[in-house]
Amino acid sequence: MKQLLLILLLVFVLQVQPTWPQLIFDKAEYKARREKLMDRIPDGIAILRGASLPSGSEHFHQYNNMMYFSGVDIPDVILIMDGIKRESTLFFTINERTADAEAIPLDLVRDPVGVTGIEHYLPMEDFTSALTSRLLQRPIVYTEMQFAQKLNERFPDIEVKNCSPDIRALRKIKSPAEIDIMRESARVGVNAHKAVMKATRPGQPEKALAALFEYVCMVDVAQGLAFNTIIMSAEHHAYGHYAQYDRILEDGDFIILDAGPDVQYYDTDISTTFPANGKFSEKQREIYEFAYDIRQVCLDNYRPGITLADVGAEIKKMFQEKGYDVENSRNSRYFRTGGFNHSIGMAVHDRMDGFSTTTEPLQVGFVFACDIMAYADSVTTVRIEDTVVITPDGCEVLSAGLPRSVEEIEAFMKKQ
Repeated sequence: MKQLLLILLLVFVLQVQPTWPQLIFDKAEYKARREKLMDRIPDGIAILRGASLPSGSEHFHQYNNMMYFSGVDIPDVILIMDGIKRESTLFFTINERTADAEAIPLDLVRDPVGVTGIEHYLPMEDFTSALTSRLLQRPIVYTEMQFAQKLNERFPDIEVKNCSPDIRALRKIKSPAEIDIMRESARVGVNAHKAVMKATRPGQPEKALAALFEYVCMVDVAQGLAFNTIIMSAEHHAYGHYAQYDRILEDGDFIILDAGPDVQYYDTDISTTFPANGKFSEKQREIYEFAYDIRQVCLDNYRPGITLADVGAEIKKMFQEKGYDVENSRNSRYFRTGGFNHSIGMAVHDRMDGFSTTTEPLQVGFVFACDIMAYADSVTTVRIEDTVVITPDGCEVLSAGLPRSVEEIEAFMKKQ
């Protein structure tokens, strides 16, 4: 009977899945991104290459930069963004039968210019001749480093520069449309974290909890996981990112669940910490409330114009008021980072060039992990991690909705 109910639930959830458009965002959003990159390369052209179809049965996943500038989820594409002519050209060759087999919208294949808003389309066979004609003007060619060598081998006389830093600078600040997708990704992740918390009890295999997290994400709108689900208990706390799922939970275990979904190419990173039996021990409560206090100071102070060093100073002030040892080297690290761990976006650790975790003012649209970690002993550590975006008035916790205080967690788990 339980198996039948599960199947019926799965069918119901799958039936109510939203139908995603041919592009994740409006084509004007992608055009604005291309224009911003062309502003940075007025003396040249940028060339981006897409991913190829995997050789096995693995699901196709487009390269993030290609998705960022074109929204084209098609294998084996090349995009040229011409900063001199202020126009772009998309190259690909795929027949409709293959596109249909890969669930690629046929209108995208039939009318790429109309669907994408990219000014020109040519079959891949024309890429070399089209590029050669452009190179007669002696432009600088900007591309990602992994493609630069191939271009140099084919066109040894051209000047090739790495445009990855420029792309990372553009991807650092998210648009309102991107934040909407990330808010949806966070919603999926929060629901999956809550499902795991409800299912956790002594005697439960970690493997079952990891499978549950992925199941809840995938029957919602996730296309995958942002990273391998991390579950740490007992002595595995010491490894930081343990994902072997080789323990059966015991009474008194303290669980760290670090996991997030991938929704429409955007990731979320969330961590929760809770007792397997639903009741904090005295030691667990003490270290958890220490981390929770730090989190609250961070969220109360994140806003445009403030630096992470400023946030760290507020944390230090709170330590002094509560009598924590500010000279302890273990505690001083909280002052340096201000709760920041990494940027988040199309990668769970979105790369940024030159970002200073102490002196750079936070900007509206910056999305990152407020990741508070605390240590009591080798089996009692805490991670409270939220995905946060800077807003005009402060910050928004995209991963809101989780029980976070000790009292909230105990009340939530008691209802299971």
